[in-house]
Amino acid sequence: MKKRNFKTHASGCDDTANFAIRHQINSPKKLRALLSRKNSRAQAIQLSATWVCGEEATSDNQLSSHRPRIWQNLMINLSTMTKLSAKYLKLTCLITFLALYPSTSQTLADPPANIQSAADKAWSPKVCELEPLPDHQVSFRIGCTEQCRWHFGDQYPRPFFYPLNGPAGQPLTRMGHPGAENHDHHRSVWFASHNVNGQDFWSENGGTKIRQKHWYRYRGGNDEAIMASKLGWYDAEGRELMEQDLGAAIIPLANNQYAMELQIDLRPGAGLESIELGKTNFGILAVRVAESISAHFGGGKLTNSEGQQGEPAIFGKRAKWVDYSGPVAVGTGNDRKAVMQGITYMDHPQNPNYPSHWHVRDDGWMCASFCFENAYQLTREKGLRLRYLLLVHNGVYNESLAGEVHQAFIDRPGITIRKATKQEPHQQYEVERTR
Repeated sequence: MKKRNFKTHASGCDDTANFAIRHQINSPKKLRALLSRKNSRAQAIQLSATWVCGEEATSDNQLSSHRPRIWQNLMINLSTMTKLSAKYLKLTCLITFLALYPSTSQTLADPPANIQSAADKAWSPKVCELEPLPDHQVSFRIGCTEQCRWHFGDQYPRPFFYPLNGPAGQPLTRMGHPGAENHDHHRSVWFASHNVNGQDFWSENGGTKIRQKHWYRYRGGNDEAIMASKLGWYDAEGRELMEQDLGAAIIPLANNQYAMELQIDLRPGAGLESIELGKTNFGILAVRVAESISAHFGGGKLTNSEGQQGEPAIFGKRAKWVDYSGPVAVGTGNDRKAVMQGITYMDHPQNPNYPSHWHVRDDGWMCASFCFENAYQLTREKGLRLRYLLLVHNGVYNESLAGEVHQAFIDRPGITIRKATKQEPHQQYEVERTR
């Protein structure tokens, strides 16, 4: 763009500055007062002068030190003045720019160093993204590739994650049991319990429901994406027995592997001071693996952190994690082949009863049984936080990889959901990692 000789506009700048001085426009408070008036050409000039003389700058040196911030504020405020005509918007911008930058070395094409208008800000895609979809679904993506999907529509008795894709892009979980229709409540990855104050939230015969009440935050990022939402657990009469905050984070790892971290915060429902999570093998986080990965229907194998293998050796035993790995079909036609992939389901040391007892089956499912030995009394004063992690990996079970990921899980702070502050505009809640 052709450079302009700003010295030719010096008189205009002087007029603007004199106008500001004459009207004592020297503080943000006076600017707000001006903005409350009807927009006009005079106000446009006043606005320009206010930003020129902002922060009560009394010398050229003081003004110079404020220039980048003044320019940024100008652009922000101009974008909010929708009633001001385009002609006067341009006039305001021009007068202010000329007053701020009278040097002949500056061009209109070059805003202040390190300051860009909202329209000019550089944008780059996040590695991890969350995309709300129609029909009450949320897509979890890494590098624009969907890895997992959250389903929370009322057509289901409770929410669930499906699919949970492996590094090769094929689902490592399934909907329902491969050989028993009375296990259709096994929906991939889901939350449930066989005994909450005596109510059955495990099967689908008791009339109980788990419903998502609302979402708090969908936050993408380069290191992880976090979905936070609130769920309610309702008995057959529709009374809320328990409330759950869910934090679900997808974390990319090397070689297209990833971790799905699930944080469950439970408290008694509205009007209740305490509830009992009864003694049961079933709950609270369950995983149904793909048919080909199961030991009975496919070619998979169960292994725990203690090196034990198979259902008889692992069922009811304590362990820091359990892995289910097996073959998954990839490719088409003559290129179709089997690759080994799996899921390592991890407990966290902060969970009560760590390391957990495990309920596992050769037919393809695993669950950290939180109340395997005893019931747990949940109070409003104390609440309950449970943290679990699903490592989605290549190949057969890898003890070294599992140990590294588990240690990183231990070292990583939990997920905190809080109300957003005034410094975090356009959002009601924020999620962050805090200990």
